[in-house]
Amino acid sequence: MTASTRGPRLRPLADVAAAAPAAGGGPAGPARRRLLAALLLAALLWAPPAAVPAGGPPPRFDTGRAWRDLERIVGFGPRPAGSPALERTRAYLLEELRRAGVAAHRQAFTARTEAGPVAMVNIVAELPGRRPETIVIGGHYDTKPFRAFRFVGANDGGSSAALLLELARTLARRPRVATVWIVFFDGEEGGERESGTVPLHGSRHFVEALGRQRQLGWVRAAIVADMIGDRDLGIRREGGSTPWLTEALWRAAARLGHRRHFLDEVMHVVDDHVPFLEAGIPAALVIDFDYPPWHTAADTLDQVSARSLGVVGEVLLGALPEIEAALAR
Repeated sequence: MTASTRGPRLRPLADVAAAAPAAGGGPAGPARRRLLAALLLAALLWAPPAAVPAGGPPPRFDTGRAWRDLERIVGFGPRPAGSPALERTRAYLLEELRRAGVAAHRQAFTARTEAGPVAMVNIVAELPGRRPETIVIGGHYDTKPFRAFRFVGANDGGSSAALLLELARTLARRPRVATVWIVFFDGEEGGERESGTVPLHGSRHFVEALGRQRQLGWVRAAIVADMIGDRDLGIRREGGSTPWLTEALWRAAARLGHRRHFLDEVMHVVDDHVPFLEAGIPAALVIDFDYPPWHTAADTLDQVSARSLGVVGEVLLGALPEIEAALAR
């Protein structure tokens, strides 16, 4: 970024669309598109209901578990795109999602980088709701490569991955109106010499794939989280984000007593929400960019806190009902 369950499994929507006959020209095209839309809607509405506890309040974001995830992720070491360490991180995330009963798939692609073609993989976790309108909650899980020092990215890359994993676990046990996709983006960071640019390889590929499969209309809102583990948490409004979506997040923060962490100052940041905005999808970025250890060897576990992960997790969960209601209208 820069400042300025068992049984029949729901197939990834992109794969469903790719397997369907192409809607070519002529009178059969519209009919095929209508059939495809009906099949996709049925797949979502007939999915097994989420495992929700009977009675009592819904499960809350487990801050301690998120912190343990972060420790494990950082323990893999530097995790630039295409590295063995990032593959180990990916295996860990997929296994934890499987343990939580969350259907997830790998979205593999090859990106052109300053170092040449690099194989990358987004992880897409699907949490079907009662309605087909889809909310994407995403963030990157790679780290920027540096040769001069060891960069483990506890906050930049680590915090968002841990947050998303625990959000997926929590949402899997809560009632959902809208469908939610939790997406771990690969390749957000550029190469070592690309200090002034953010290629956003994973999010751009994800949005472009939706376009190719004619699925952009399914995604009605996107929230991206990045660098949200700062122990001195202060999240400013991102100036390019969709206003009504930002307001829903800030209202949730106020209701939950986290207003001091969600500030009214505005700053502009290029991050993984941008490809969604460019595609006409409402999107908002949640980021604390006032972080001195950014892109330094000092971005380690002692600079972040479990409390900050919990604050952002609670706010995102707290804002979902208002966002779902807005989409239903």
